[in-house]
Amino acid sequence: MKLAYFVVPHIGGTFSVFTALRAGLAPYGVDVRWFGICEYSPDAPSASQRHSDTGLMLHLPPDASQKERAKLVVREILKQGYEGIFVNILGDRFQTNIARYLPPDVLRIAIVHNITPGTYAAAKAIRDYTHVTVGVSERCCEDLIEHHGFSHDRTFAIPTAVDTDAFGAMCERRKPAPPDLRMLFVGRIEDASKGVLWLREILDALPDTVQLTVVGDGPDLTKLKRRLTPHSSRVHFTGAVDPSRIPSFMAEHDILIMPSRFEGLGMTMIEAMAGGCVPVVSHIRGVTDTVVDDGRNGILFPVGNYTAAAQAISKLDANRELLARMSAAAREAIPGRFGIEKMAARYNAIIKSALIDRPTISPILELDAWSIPNGLRAGLRSVIPLPLKNYLRVVRERL
Repeated sequence: MKLAYFVVPHIGGTFSVFTALRAGLAPYGVDVRWFGICEYSPDAPSASQRHSDTGLMLHLPPDASQKERAKLVVREILKQGYEGIFVNILGDRFQTNIARYLPPDVLRIAIVHNITPGTYAAAKAIRDYTHVTVGVSERCCEDLIEHHGFSHDRTFAIPTAVDTDAFGAMCERRKPAPPDLRMLFVGRIEDASKGVLWLREILDALPDTVQLTVVGDGPDLTKLKRRLTPHSSRVHFTGAVDPSRIPSFMAEHDILIMPSRFEGLGMTMIEAMAGGCVPVVSHIRGVTDTVVDDGRNGILFPVGNYTAAAQAISKLDANRELLARMSAAAREAIPGRFGIEKMAARYNAIIKSALIDRPTISPILELDAWSIPNGLRAGLRSVIPLPLKNYLRVVRERL
């Protein structure tokens, strides 16, 4: 069976899910390939162009209407013989909407990667045109069912997996923590979701012996560098790195700091634990607290409470025996729950079930009547000032 996974290759969690799914589902005879779209350019003269043997990039005419583009995408999906698609909600609004227009025999699996109102609105917009919906955390699944009308029988919580072997191999090389505590941030450098600008306040409350490595890129990188200027002697920025290097970063650091305002699951947290790097992370109900056993294999702190985050780090800095115990417990917690094999087995089960007893979906829409539903458009949330939006996100999680 051949399935398209709607994404363009990049360094990030969504593409990491593709990598794990492709590897995990291959033994079941399921061939998962990424499917991306971009505008035509002189460097890409053909209508469609393969990228290695793992996926395809479809180049669309820049002057084509959305309806014309949609027809080209649907035609290419059928031409390539895809029997189903994975739709990453809001990975791309245009591709998300394609689910409403594909022939009924094409299996549709929607993956919800985040817990934001905008993500849920987009998922709801195509809910009746998808056969199965997967939330990457218990919170995602619970919210969709309880608040957005998703069916219990067709909505599942399947956590994102990591290559536990790769992290375990690097972790075997882990050395005892040196006098200077090695702290790590990994992810998109964006304050709205990741709370990166709070790193300044956290470092303000920590001694100079706590070193920080920041791995990643994003829209707030320049602002973060400026805010961390007073601590420049103990902060190292690497920029974006190849995913293959992440296991070594986890094994070379003692603590992962993740001050996120919201997460779908927090793949970085799972990777850190697999590598023995103790997570100190925001307490996001149904997300981080389903992975971290607070006080045993990591520490949870209230969203936005950077004072509590700094106190947790100071506690581990002062008690290296506790740090070592938490590191070992973190490593032990991951393989049985977040291995690729387990994730793939669960996806394979829902794929087989949907093929045998395919759920009923709404009648497909005609491409000539192409439109973007409200849930996939910019709504009132887009005009709320960012400081207010950030404040409301913190209040929501604390309540």
